[in-house]
Amino acid sequence: MYLGISSLFLPSPPSPTQITSTAFPNFKIKLNLNPNSQSIQNLAKSSSSCSSSKICLCGRRPFLATISTALIPVHPSNGSDSLSDDPMAMLNRVHPPRPDWYEEFYAAAMDASMKSYEAEIAGYKSQLFANLPVKAANILEIGIGTGPNLKYYGNAASGASVVGVDPNRKMEKYVKAAAQASGLPPTKFKFIHAVAEALPVSDASMDVVVGTLVLCSVKGVNKTLQEIKRVLKPGGIYIFVEHVAAKDGTFLKVIQRALDPLQQAVADGCHLTRETGDSISAAGFSSTDIKQVFLSSASLLNPHAYGIAYK
Repeated sequence: MYLGISSLFLPSPPSPTQITSTAFPNFKIKLNLNPNSQSIQNLAKSSSSCSSSKICLCGRRPFLATISTALIPVHPSNGSDSLSDDPMAMLNRVHPPRPDWYEEFYAAAMDASMKSYEAEIAGYKSQLFANLPVKAANILEIGIGTGPNLKYYGNAASGASVVGVDPNRKMEKYVKAAAQASGLPPTKFKFIHAVAEALPVSDASMDVVVGTLVLCSVKGVNKTLQEIKRVLKPGGIYIFVEHVAAKDGTFLKVIQRALDPLQQAVADGCHLTRETGDSISAAGFSSTDIKQVFLSSASLLNPHAYGIAYK
């Protein structure tokens, strides 16, 4: 989960029939999106065969299939909420230990490859983070990754203590560097190795919870949302940005459905077809403000739902 490298989103198709991505200088991805029945059948076949030449990489869950499928256990996410509430047990179940080299490679790749996506989403994030309470004392970010959101906290949350949660322990050095670059004092930032389904945080202790590109790949969407509500103080806010399923009846939705099984397998549980906006709306917050936007850098990972939920 979370987690997921944002700039590995496939860019907008240069033609109606083809998408080409170059996330890394020597790493190319090519998808045939010819909208005919034979093409869709081929896509469906590619989903089940996990072809290394036809893959879709999620923004928060990059995966080099030619290496990792052979060496790293795959634990597809099924969205189940019947999980242990013990933080360590949940971590081991949702994000079983990976080799250090893989966690380090994964963190470094995220740190190096998010720039194009973050540049495009920056305006929307600025709008959202402008709502941070000036007197916020405690902020929690789930799936913090390498800390691309920390620069938005700024003066609005000056003096606040920030807790970042991520299942990849190798993210810590990157997010601490991002915290320092954003002007957040070391004494005001804490990294916790954990997952969003079992937050090791006290009830009603947070003024703000932040999560961007997280709910696409958590094991339990509803469990995560209930955890967010649990740790928020009355009147607290949840700031979110998530990619969600396209509308039924659209060609994009057909492609998302065809590629979803493959996406889950090679992108560490990321789902292309989750109705995450609906899940947030139905989670029992006192009110929610949700908008949608299509991002040119996101291609198949569209639309994006972003907004604020109030406890």
